[in-house]
Amino acid sequence: MDCHSLGDCADSRIVRIYEYLDGALTLEDLKEVRAHLEHCSECTEQYDLECIIRSVVRRSCQEVAPEQLKANIITRISQIRVESGH
Repeated sequence: MDCHSLGDCADSRIVRIYEYLDGALTLEDLKEVRAHLEHCSECTEQYDLECIIRSVVRRSCQEVAPEQLKANIITRISQIRVESGH
């Protein structure tokens, strides 16, 4: 897969990288994308960036809000409901 088959590594590049990372490609397509990433620094940068983003999101989703924060939010929602007549 050369850069031309990716639309000069612009528009469809990110779609192929998402599909690659999501495991949504056939074995043949996986090999093709891997080979392309080995030779295209622009796509490799996109791939690395997407890996970082996914890692940060994954890590953020594992954080748990402190119990006091949860209690404060519930209290404030209750106050707003009372104030608005709901």
